[in-house]
Amino acid sequence: MAEPKTYSGGCHCGAVRYEVTTDLATVMACNCSICGKRGALWTFAAAAQFKMLRGADALADYQFGQKRIHHRFCKVCGVGSFSQGQAPDGSDTFAVNVRCLDEVDVAALKITPFDGKSL
Repeated sequence: MAEPKTYSGGCHCGAVRYEVTTDLATVMACNCSICGKRGALWTFAAAAQFKMLRGADALADYQFGQKRIHHRFCKVCGVGSFSQGQAPDGSDTFAVNVRCLDEVDVAALKITPFDGKSL
């Protein structure tokens, strides 16, 4: 199993920056309506493993359906680099778009498909 590592990431314009500690062992490509259009690849981290560095005031929130997930995106450039919600056990969780992490070779990752359309 890969060791957890702290990655920096953010939006395109740099207004939103954060750090997340994850091992990138599980990276998911969801086919739901929003993920498919965004092209997001997700890794998940507990709230304690996610730290906003700057730009909380630059974030907008989009929710749809059951409104259980907060899809955060930069009001300046429009990039949605992470979402917030709750894991099945009820704990606060961040879903981070791996494509928005600095210096990560997405082509080298094992991508697991997730059938979000069926939920």
